[in-house]
Amino acid sequence: MAKNVGILAMHIYFPPTCVQQEALEAHDGASKGKYTIGHGQDCMGFCTEVEDVISMSLTAVSSLLEKYNVDPKQIGRLEVGSETVIDRSKSIKTFLMQIFEKCGNTDIEGVDSTNACYGGTAALFNCVNWVESCSWDGRYGLVVCTDSSVYAEGPARPTGGAAAIAMLIGPDAPITFESKFRGSHMSHAYDFYKPNLASEYPVVDGKLSQTCYLMALDSCYKQFCAKYEKSTGKQFSISDAAYFVFHSPYNKLVQKSFARLVFDDSVRNASSIDEAAKEKLAPFSTLSGDESYQNRDLEKVSQQVAKPLYDAKVQPTTLIPKQVGNMYTASLYAAFISLLHNKSSELAGKRVILFSYGSGSTATMFSLKLHEGQKPFSLSNIATVMNVSTKLKSRHEFSAVKFVETINLMEHRYGGKDFVTSKDCSLLAPGTYYLTEVDSMYRRFYAKKPVDGACENGSLVNGH
Repeated sequence: MAKNVGILAMHIYFPPTCVQQEALEAHDGASKGKYTIGHGQDCMGFCTEVEDVISMSLTAVSSLLEKYNVDPKQIGRLEVGSETVIDRSKSIKTFLMQIFEKCGNTDIEGVDSTNACYGGTAALFNCVNWVESCSWDGRYGLVVCTDSSVYAEGPARPTGGAAAIAMLIGPDAPITFESKFRGSHMSHAYDFYKPNLASEYPVVDGKLSQTCYLMALDSCYKQFCAKYEKSTGKQFSISDAAYFVFHSPYNKLVQKSFARLVFDDSVRNASSIDEAAKEKLAPFSTLSGDESYQNRDLEKVSQQVAKPLYDAKVQPTTLIPKQVGNMYTASLYAAFISLLHNKSSELAGKRVILFSYGSGSTATMFSLKLHEGQKPFSLSNIATVMNVSTKLKSRHEFSAVKFVETINLMEHRYGGKDFVTSKDCSLLAPGTYYLTEVDSMYRRFYAKKPVDGACENGSLVNGH
């Protein structure tokens, strides 16, 4: 049986095109600070007409294999998490098989997992479980989280984003799963959903969605603590983990969520909360669950109490989500990559708690234990290979007007056929895949920008 199963390597791709939240505020006529302070966001990445979830996934997977020198024949399972519907039958995973077919490897299990932003976590658990099981054939698992998050014109639009993340799964990993410590919450809710198959825009109940998120967080934390205490005989508190990573629809919700855990620890009389903090939170301890989710005073006081702990345990995870936006299935793992980027030299031996949420409603809180590992599968090398700072700095800022024009074009083409894109890959880095055409039978064609930087005239990935 495989030991210390977890994440061996990671790679992230997000589009080189973005819009500043301040520019969107001015364009939308929103009050100054509504998106930057109110949502806690700085910038938003988005796909132009030459990029989509498939092209981003092709780039993320091919880059991971190349940069960590992994032979495509070594992959035995490939799982994709996404809520961005390209086809209601053909999985995104099948598009990615083009990378493996040309190496003669068609013996790869797995398909797509879909449930709002939770699909990536489901895909990850599937791969980890496969490596830990008697079905494992000794090869690596590969997980892809890919989404393009776009909203109709209105208050939700600035909470979009786009990215693809690839994760290599195997034994003796620097990022291992503490599988005994895991709490889930699954229920039925209409907080965010996509019932209109003619549109990529969701139906959103913003207030309900935030409440569902916090309810699921409470439930998962309760289950997590119970399992930890049953296994170790000790009470769990937020002081038992070095960092907390949250699914990030927007940063303000992450701030509220960590403050909620601080309040939960106060109610549980956990050791992480000092007497002064307990005194400030005590007046709210008698509130019912429903009352506490709507109580603005509790929200304010708990965030004030939590701030020093938030700055230490959460703030290092927020870089990419604040800069790129809500990447749906990729959001949680982009936050984790932010932590690796900011703290890779300090993480060995540390425990990190992750909270994954997908509307509808599904959620899991789980625990990772980090070790430096051996190059190329080491924490320091993962941080180096992902090169987050350079990727963020090399992006191209679009005006709000140009951003809206781009979204309108994508909206017009959604579900469409028989069109050719501009094939303009001038903003893309060498090695990036891009969409060239959707033919009269809805078949999608992609090309890869070569190392010399010249754009191709569009063909299948294999050059057929």
